[in-house]
Amino acid sequence: MPDHPLLEFRGVRAAYEEVEVLHGIDATFDEGGITAVLGANGAGKSTLLALAAGIMAPTHGEVRFDGERIRAGSPSTLARKGLCLIPEGRGVFPNLTVGENLWVMTHSGATRRHVEQCAFDRFPRLAERRYQHAGTLSGGEQQMLSLARALATSPRMLLLDELSMGLAPIVVDELYKHVAQLAAEGVTVVVVEQFARTALSVASSAIVMANGRIVQKGAASAVEAVLHSAYLGRTTPQAADSV
Repeated sequence: MPDHPLLEFRGVRAAYEEVEVLHGIDATFDEGGITAVLGANGAGKSTLLALAAGIMAPTHGEVRFDGERIRAGSPSTLARKGLCLIPEGRGVFPNLTVGENLWVMTHSGATRRHVEQCAFDRFPRLAERRYQHAGTLSGGEQQMLSLARALATSPRMLLLDELSMGLAPIVVDELYKHVAQLAAEGVTVVVVEQFARTALSVASSAIVMANGRIVQKGAASAVEAVLHSAYLGRTTPQAADSV
């Protein structure tokens, strides 16, 4: 086992123009399992993932993946090292077919046959729709395609931003079963969610964010008690002491 976390935030601050949105984040994500990052809209969850994926740079502090400092503008480099982000909004090419969306991932070095086999074995519904344009798929099917595309890179860590957005609960439950299976296969998962119940049901650990700060972290089973105050934008003394 490495002597460092797989993903680490050290005193991280971040801003959009002059508005600071993260205020000194210290967090570690060890290899293995699922971590749920929870909080209301505007808590800073998606910004946390953007920093981890090299999409934006911190204004202070540093983010490290597998011991190496992450530089802004390095998503493709990070993907080759095993870190993959599925952004909010699913991130598929709507005018390409399911098959064509998968073929794009052969840039990682995998063959078209391997990419398709991995995708269709895990998501048989995509095999039925391989010639259908991705933009005409249901929201749940588009998320399956996003997951299948990401898995073509054989990631060590998968970052999921609002997996459940706009989907029916039964579809969300199905997707999270796939997420749990990925973790069982050795992929480390960080999932950002506004709606906590399903994410906590599969997570081994959790972080609660409010107003750009971490207000609680620990085992998933221990986090639920402070969710209500965090979602309302308040931090109880007990929650603050536990960080």
